Formats: sequence, C-alpha cells, structure tokens
Amino acid sequence: MNCFAARMWRRNRNFLRGSKMIPSNNVVHNVGSRIMDSSFIGAVTKSLMGAAFTVGGVIASVGAAGAAEPKPWQMGLQDPSGSIADKANDLHNLLLWIITAISVFVLALLIYTCIRYREGRNPVPSKTSHHAVIEVVWTVVPVLILLVIAIPSFKLLYYMDRTDETDMVVKITGAQWYWTYEYPDQELAYDSYMIATEDLEEGQKRLLDVDYPMVVPEGTRIKLLIQANDVMHSFFVPSLAVQIYTVAGRTNEAWIDVPMGEKTYYGQCNQICGVNHSYMPIVIKAVSADDYKAWVNEAKEEFATLDRPAQKDDATIQLAEAE
Repeated sequence: MNCFAARMWRRNRNFLRGSKMIPSNNVVHNVGSRIMDSSFIGAVTKSLMGAAFTVGGVIASVGAAGAAEPKPWQMGLQDPSGSIADKANDLHNLLLWIITAISVFVLALLIYTCIRYREGRNPVPSKTSHHAVIEVVWTVVPVLILLVIAIPSFKLLYYMDRTDETDMVVKITGAQWYWTYEYPDQELAYDSYMIATEDLEEGQKRLLDVDYPMVVPEGTRIKLLIQANDVMHSFFVPSLAVQIYTVAGRTNEAWIDVPMGEKTYYGQCNQICGVNHSYMPIVIKAVSADDYKAWVNEAKEEFATLDRPAQKDDATIQLAEAE
C-alpha cells in the first residue's frame, strides 16, 4: 500500500504544484501523512476523474469513427438505417434492459446478504446445504430469460440470411489497404482509397472519406459478395448493421437494406490487417434512382468495363487429355 501511495504521490506531484494545492517550497516528505490529507485525496480524485474522462473521450471518438455521421462524445449506437439495423437496434435495447435488471438484482442481493448475514448478527452461521425452492427458481428463471432473448435473436439471424431477396449485387474485395467495388450487372469495377489528410477538401471527414465511394440507389436491397485478395479484412458499416469478414479464396454473402433518402454511410475495416489497417474507410453513398443511372453512365466511361470472355458452345470446348 505504501509503495502504491508513493507512486501516486510522484505521479500527481507536478499536478498538485501547478494547482497551488502544495507550495513548491514546502514539499512534504512523509507520504503516509499526506495520503490521509483531504486535499491530497481530492487532488488524486480529480486527476483520476480527468484521466477517466480522457479515456472515455478516446473510446467515444473511436466508436464515433464508424458512425454514419460521426459525432464527438457519441454514446450508444448510432441511428439505425434500414430494416436490419432497426431490428438489431431493438434487440440491443431489449438486452440492455435485461442486463440492467439482472445487474441491479444481483447487486441488491449481495448488499442484503452482506448486511443480513454478517458475523455480528449471526455468530452461529446456518448449516443449510439445500433449498428446493431456491434451486428450482435459479434454474427456471435463467432458462426463461434465455428464451426471451433467443426468440428475437433467431428471428434476426434468419432475417439477415435472406440474401436471395435482393434487387442488385455488388462484389466487394478487400486488399491491403483499399476496397474494390464491382458491379457485375453494370460491368464496371473500381478501387476505393482513403483521401490523405493533406488532400482533404472542405466538408470531407479525416480518415473516413474516400476518393470513389460505393454508390447505390436509395430504397434498394443489395446483396454483397465479399472476399479478400490477401489477408483477412472486415467490411463494417454500423449504421446499416452489416459486418462480415473477407477471406482469401472464399466468398461470403450478406445483404443491406438501404432506406429511402439520399445519405452517406461511413464504415471502416475492423479486422487488424496490417500497418495501414486504420486507413481502410468504407463509404456507401445512397442516391436517387435517376442520379444512380447517371452515375453508372459516367462510371462506365471513367472506369474500364469488365471484359467477359465470350460464351462457347459445348461442342467447341476442347478438353486436354492426360497422356
């Protein structure tokens, strides 16, 4: 304890001097006596609270970095967009109430037990080893809680698996450290890189905006075919409640439900994929149907179209024979 007090004293000495709580010409060498001093305890409390708020701010800023519209000191989930995000947000809120109720109940039970069955009140402790009612209750109640959680959870899982009920397909490939978006039906593909800080224009977000976002029409259900060129990545857009890993040699499926309304959705790779892992932002830009058609025409001129090999009849296909 004394070692800990000494470390805390050395760590907060400069802070205390700066706040004039301890004069610089009157340094107290007796650590034990200063620990019990109320002013010292108050200063330590303030410094620890400041550190806690600093850490909280860092955590909030990291969480906000994946939001549709990043907000400083954001707490909780961002506003959901689309049916999947709405259902996931409802499940989150349900679980939050359940977890809070369980935590409060357990805390109250511990406090009651410590007070009611303390040594002074019970000099001769009870030797009870079994209680049928309590054993039934602590078995049945958790099962009922799990059932309450399981029903909406399974409904959401099966709903997220409806990749066949979509309007269009976008193939996404993760690489170190950029994304490639391919539109098979429109026969176009392009790479998306983060905009460097020195190249940012007014209104663009640092570490989030890209040169070529993924453009989709509003009010559309989109199937995502996701794969990787090298290491594992993770396509994560929290506002649309989509997060799926990219694995080289394997194609994973997911789908998003982009609601009506022109909006820009931000995300990031959240699987550590190398030294520039933090420079793989994701931008999905939802536009109107007319603007999307105009964008497709412009994109076909700007980006090289996909050259698909001509289909051959079965009679013209020649197979190599093994010697």
